[in-house]
Amino acid sequence: MTVSVSSEEFMNRKSNLFMISLVWFTALAVSCHADELADKGRAIFKKNQHAVVTVQIVLKNKISMSGMGGQSSEARQDVTGTVLDSSGLTVLSLSATDPGQLLQNLMGGADDESRVKVETELSDVKILLDDGTELPAEVVLRDKDLDLAFIRPKARPATPMDFLDMSRAGKAELLEQVLSLNRLGNAAGRAYAASVERISAIIQKPRLFYVPETSATMTSLGAPAFTLDGKPLGIFVLRALKSRSSGGSGMLGMQQDSLAAIILPADDLLKAAKQVPPAAEEKEKKSE
Repeated sequence: MTVSVSSEEFMNRKSNLFMISLVWFTALAVSCHADELADKGRAIFKKNQHAVVTVQIVLKNKISMSGMGGQSSEARQDVTGTVLDSSGLTVLSLSATDPGQLLQNLMGGADDESRVKVETELSDVKILLDDGTELPAEVVLRDKDLDLAFIRPKARPATPMDFLDMSRAGKAELLEQVLSLNRLGNAAGRAYAASVERISAIIQKPRLFYVPETSATMTSLGAPAFTLDGKPLGIFVLRALKSRSSGGSGMLGMQQDSLAAIILPADDLLKAAKQVPPAAEEKEKKSE
C-alpha cells in the first residue's frame, strides 16, 4: 500500500519536526546552564560558608521629638557578618547595627520644630559560632559613608577563624549572575543559605558599586557576594542619601529616592579595613 504525501504537507511536517527539535534543544541548553550554575554555586558555598557568621546584637533605641518626651526600647536581633581575617575581624552593614543613623538621614528634610531625633546604642555584640560558642565582640570602626561597621572579638579566639580573602577580588559585568552567602535567622536555625543575584546596574561615580536586581531573595545586609568563578565581589550594604524632601512625597517617596541596596566592591572594603586600629596583642608586639 502506497501513501502519497503532497509537497506542502511534507514541508509542514518537516517544519513541525524542526520546531520540536528546536524547543527540545533549547530546553536542554537551559537545563544544562541551570545545572552548571548549581554546581558552581555549591562549590563556592562549600568553600566559603564558614566565613559568614551570625552576629547577635542588642540595640537600645530612643526616639524623641522637639518639645515632647522620648520613648526608649531594647531589642535583640541577629545580623549577618563576613569574617575578614583569622583573628575574627568581621564586617557588617552599619545600617543593620545603627538603624538610628539611617532613619535620621531619611528624615533629614524635616524642619527643626518637628525634627525627630533617633538615638541607637549597641549594648551587647556577640559572634555566634557553629559549635555554640559565643564570642563577645566590640565595634572597632564605623564608616558612615560606606555603611560599614567592623567588629572584633574582645579576646582572640582559641582556634583561628575561617575568613574570606577579599584581596582575591573579582569583577562583574552588567546582567551577570553572582552568588551571595547568608545566615538565616533563629527561626530557621541560623542555617547557611545561598542566593543567586543578577547585576542590574553598575555605577561608576562618585565610586564604583553594583546594584543587584530587586527581586526578593534570602540575601541580607552584610552578606558577601561572589562571581561564579569563586572570586569575592564585595558585600551587601545600603547606600543612603540625606533626604531633601519637603515632605510632599511622604516617607515612601523618600525611601525610593534616597535609599538603595548595593554591593560594595571588595577594594573599597579593604581600604576601609586598613583604618581599623590594631588589636591589643598586636600593639604589644610592636612596642617590644
